[in-house]
Amino acid sequence: MSRTTAYHRLPPDTHPACHEQVRNEVIMKIRELAKHWEENAKGRLTDTGYTIRLDVEAAARLAAIIEMYPKRHPEELLGELIGAALEELEASFPYVKGSTVVATDEEGDPLYEDVGPTPRFLALSRRHLHDLSGDNDKQKH
Repeated sequence: MSRTTAYHRLPPDTHPACHEQVRNEVIMKIRELAKHWEENAKGRLTDTGYTIRLDVEAAARLAAIIEMYPKRHPEELLGELIGAALEELEASFPYVKGSTVVATDEEGDPLYEDVGPTPRFLALSRRHLHDLSGDNDKQKH
C-alpha cells in the first residue's frame, strides 16, 4: 500500500502531518526504550541477595511504583531505583580541592586532586566490583 493510498483512508479532518508526528513520537519512544535496555540490561547480576526493611512511607511509594508499572518485577524496579540513587549520590559528593596538581586544563591552569569522598567511593566500588566479578567467574567453572 502506498503512502498516498493510506492517507486516502484517513478521516477527512485528519491531516497527514499529524500522523507523521505520531509516527516520529513512536520511533522516539522505541529509541528511548532501546537506550533504557542498553543502559540497564548490560550488567551482570550478583548472586548476593539483599533483604531490606522499608519504613512505611517508602513501602507505600514503592507499592505505588509497582502498581504503576505492573509489567516490571518489583526486584527490577528496586534494582533500577537503587542504581539511580547510587549514581545520584556519587554525583552529589562534594569536590574537595587537594594540594597535588594532577593535570592542567586547556588554558594551562592547574587541576588539583579531589580529596573528598568521591575518590574513596570510586576506589571502594572498583574493589567490590572486582571481588564480585571474581566470585561470578569462580562459579562459572
